[in-house]
Amino acid sequence: MVKIVHAQTVLTEDELAALKKKSNESSTKEALSIAVQHYLECEYTDLEDKMWTKKLEKVVQKRKQNKV
Repeated sequence: MVKIVHAQTVLTEDELAALKKKSNESSTKEALSIAVQHYLECEYTDLEDKMWTKKLEKVVQKRKQNKV
């Protein structure tokens, strides 16, 4: 069984508007839900695995492939 909890955060109006626009959602609840789900699934958000190193390696690999 999954336990559901209520969580809150503080955002500026501009941050919330940008999040809604980027997630293509009009409701705050849905925009935040999409953002959290993305963060949990995204390989670049794992701080223990040096996310920026991984991301830069992929960029370098893409550039090398495009030059060939």
